Amino acid sequence: MFARRTDWNLAPNRFSVALERAKKSGRKLLDLSASNPTEVGLTYNESAILTALNKPAALHYEPDPRGLPSARKAVAAYYAEHGAILSPEHIILTTSTSEAYSYLFRLLCDPGDEVLTASPSYPLFDFLAGIQDVKLTSYPLFYDHGWHIDLHALESAITARTRAILVVHPNNPTGSLVSEAERLALLKICAAREIALIADEVFLDFVQPGVTAESFSREQNLALTFTLSGISKVAALPQMKLAWLVASGPAAIREQALSRLEVISDTYLSVGAPVQHALADLLQQGRGLREQLQKRVNANLAELDRQLLTQELVQRLQLQAGWYAVLRVPAIWSDEELAISLLEMDGIMVHPGHFYDFPTEDYLVISLITPTATFSQGIGLLLESL
Repeated sequence: MFARRTDWNLAPNRFSVALERAKKSGRKLLDLSASNPTEVGLTYNESAILTALNKPAALHYEPDPRGLPSARKAVAAYYAEHGAILSPEHIILTTSTSEAYSYLFRLLCDPGDEVLTASPSYPLFDFLAGIQDVKLTSYPLFYDHGWHIDLHALESAITARTRAILVVHPNNPTGSLVSEAERLALLKICAAREIALIADEVFLDFVQPGVTAESFSREQNLALTFTLSGISKVAALPQMKLAWLVASGPAAIREQALSRLEVISDTYLSVGAPVQHALADLLQQGRGLREQLQKRVNANLAELDRQLLTQELVQRLQLQAGWYAVLRVPAIWSDEELAISLLEMDGIMVHPGHFYDFPTEDYLVISLITPTATFSQGIGLLLESL
C-alpha cells in the first residue's frame, strides 16, 4: 500500500529511549543540546512582532509564486547588509529551508540522481533527499587546525548521476566556514561538470569575533548556485515558517532555473500572507535577537574554554561560526554509550557525534545557546564524569 521511500526504520535508538525515560522521570535535566531559540530565555519584543503580523493587507489574497515583491525586497535588503547586491527577482520564498531543498531536488534530480553532501553534517538531509527519491553521496571534511573540504575526495565522488554539490556554510555542527579558495574551487568543479552548487547559510550571521563570512549569493558567472536561509535563525523565529532560496550564476541558466522553480512554487503557494507582509519588520527585530544569541554563544564558549583548562582529557575543536561546539572525548566507549551515561547518571543532555556522521565515535556535540547558568553547570558535571 505504501511507497518504498517511506519504509523507514522508525524504531527509536537507544539514546532516544533513554532520553524519553529521563524526561518522564521528572528529574531536572541540563540541556546542552538546545536548538530552539524560543526556549532559551531570549528577550523578544512581543508587541513589535505581533504588530508586524497585524497588517490589513494580509486579508487580501495576492498569490505570487516567487513570493510577495515587498517580502523579496526585504530579503534583498538583508543580503545587501552582507555585501551581496541581489535582484528580488532572483529570490523565491518558501515556508522553510526544508521546502527549499525539496524544490531544488525536484528541479535538478530525476529519481536515483545524486547530490553530494559533507560528512560530518546535519542528519536531516537523508530524509529530505529520500522523500524526493534522491540519493545522497558524502564527501569528507577533515580536521587539521580547523575543518577543511577534501576536494580530491569530493571530485572522486562525482558520477554521471551527480546533479549538485551541497555545502552548509557554516557547517552544522562543526562550525566551519567554506574558505574563499574552497568556494572558488567548488564553483569551478560545478561549472566543469555542469552541476549545481547549493549553499545552506542559515547560521551565516553567527560568526566568531574577528571572523568574516561571505555569502554564496554574490554574483558570479561560473556555476548555477542556490543559497538558502530563513528567519528560523536569522530572526530567531522558527515558528513563523518563512525561508528563501536565491539563484545566482550565469544569467541564461539562472533564468531557466527560476522559471522552472516558479512553476514548482506556483503548484503549492505555501507561504502565508501575514508573515510575508511582516517580513521586513521581523528581519529588523532579528538584529537584536541575533545580538543576544551571539553574546550567549560567546559567553558559553569562553566558559567552556575556561573549564577545559582544568583538565586534559577533553578537547574542543576549532570553530568559526554557528551555535554548536564539537568535543573530542576519550574513546573508552561509544559516543552513544557515553551520551546515555551522561544522561542517566548526571542528567546531562548532549548529542553523540554519530548523529552527524563523524568518522569515529569519540565526539560529542553541545549547544552554545543554552542559558549560561545551565551551560556552566552542565559542562562542569560533564568534565567531572570523564
